[in-house]
Amino acid sequence: MSTSSPMVRFAVAALLAAVVGASSVVDKTLVKKASVAKASSEAQMIASAMRAVSVAVAKTATIVTMDASGMHTLRKGTNGFTCMADNPETPGPDPMCMDANAMEWVHAWIEHKAPTAGKVGFMYMLAGGTDASNTDPYATKPQASNHWVETGPHVMVVGANPDFYSQYPKKADPDTSQPYIMWPGTPYQHVMIPVK
Repeated sequence: MSTSSPMVRFAVAALLAAVVGASSVVDKTLVKKASVAKASSEAQMIASAMRAVSVAVAKTATIVTMDASGMHTLRKGTNGFTCMADNPETPGPDPMCMDANAMEWVHAWIEHKAPTAGKVGFMYMLAGGTDASNTDPYATKPQASNHWVETGPHVMVVGANPDFYSQYPKKADPDTSQPYIMWPGTPYQHVMIPVK
């Protein structure tokens, strides 16, 4: 039978259609699986962010996550608070939730800019935190010289004038069971207040 015969052409066309159809089904299946994985991942990040604060605040807060390309909103809120999911690249849990002034302070810190002095903000970290240098705002891992601290559930007051912080301990290795100043002497100093 000649390869140019109608029967052969029909068989080749049918085979190509089957291959393209199967590829299309595979592509759709992969897209669906990726979509489900993304939704599951987003649900996990939202749950992580909500652990930073009380249910009453979390249920109507904006939920964000951060990666190398910047900050991404997972859910828009209505109460003026923004909750950020745990950063998986840091050594311990660190979800946080903050009011608008504290969010502005966080942006200044992330961008290595001076925050607006006297613009007081409030932050929650009710899941605690085990991953910060008490002296270096930009340390990314524990080292002997950077006074890594582990804290239980706490809240923070940020953005106050420097004299506000003078009434709290500023030790490099603080007693985390009582209020103390983190990152003392830097533009990002703030008071850490344990809640348990």
